[in-house]
Amino acid sequence: MLKDALKGMHVVDMGQYIPGPFATLLLTDLGAEVVKVEPPLGDPMRVFGPLDPDGISPLYKVLNAGKTVVTVDLKAEDGKDQLARLIRKSHILVESFRPGVLDRLGFGASTLDVLNKSLTHVMLSGFGQTGPWRLKAGHDLTYLALTGSLAMQGTEDRPVMPFPPAADHAGALMAVIAVLSGLLRRLRTGRGAHLDVSLHESALALNGLGLALGSRDVDTGRCRDLLNGGAAYYGIYRVKDGGFLAFAPIEPKFWAAFCGAVGRPDLLHRQADPLPQEALKAELESLFSTKSRDEWVALLEPADCCVEPVLDPREVPNLPQVRERGLSPMGAAGVVDPLLPILLAESPPAPRSAMRLSDVEDVITAWSRRE
Repeated sequence: MLKDALKGMHVVDMGQYIPGPFATLLLTDLGAEVVKVEPPLGDPMRVFGPLDPDGISPLYKVLNAGKTVVTVDLKAEDGKDQLARLIRKSHILVESFRPGVLDRLGFGASTLDVLNKSLTHVMLSGFGQTGPWRLKAGHDLTYLALTGSLAMQGTEDRPVMPFPPAADHAGALMAVIAVLSGLLRRLRTGRGAHLDVSLHESALALNGLGLALGSRDVDTGRCRDLLNGGAAYYGIYRVKDGGFLAFAPIEPKFWAAFCGAVGRPDLLHRQADPLPQEALKAELESLFSTKSRDEWVALLEPADCCVEPVLDPREVPNLPQVRERGLSPMGAAGVVDPLLPILLAESPPAPRSAMRLSDVEDVITAWSRRE
């Protein structure tokens, strides 16, 4: 099992909301023991969105499954002492303070080096530790706006907000890569590392294709390019019952299979129409309006032409592929809990346990016994 990969690794998670907690959640899937250190008022994600009867958000529970949660007041001397003791016993620190905050609390890079010279320390922030925007406030949507990607998605009329939050999750994945790189570097050199990961730059890295087009002065406006709505054969179409189809027969063989399945050989040559293919899109909109979503699925599924229904999240867990692979079980919090999507020898990872509340003394005692 992949739980062997980071078995015995101690992680201090000082992140909030999505990016840091999602990164350390994946580390738990790799076998690390994660202790989430929260201030006295807790992570704001506890009360973000709909709340369960216990007053805690299911989003918080999913992001922190399998972790031990402790409360530490870093404005008090005993709280600083507790954090210092945890860091001495840990291998990895993931934090998402604004640049300079951890220094003001007494845990800057030089102090961390004294406490634990082999620590892999990931600093996850909005814009990074340097540069003119280092202290600038932001959220997922504003980070995406500054990458050029938001301008490229949506309708001709306006951009649309993506879900799940793309910059938050991109930052989390980059943080995991940073952790694993830091651990490998420590194996080779014996030294720890302070690794600077920004949400903005993580999302920027995912928009390499858009930036490449921009550097060639290509029109990257919404509904102009093949991949953002300019091509009739790559888009989203409304159907008779108000549902939608994701339509993507890009390769000629898939377009030909679609044209054959719907009995429209006259459309076969139209795939080569110049972009944006407004006339062809109008014909397809009219065609798709004649049947319901499920009727289209029944007709097009046998053709295997890259057309799928746009599903509601409530429909997804019952898909045969999702059930058989076993990566999205009902979790300990009573909600679907997608696991790390990496199978070892075709075996899905074990379900995550629920988060548990503890205190620093118990954590230190447990970690000391395992040394």
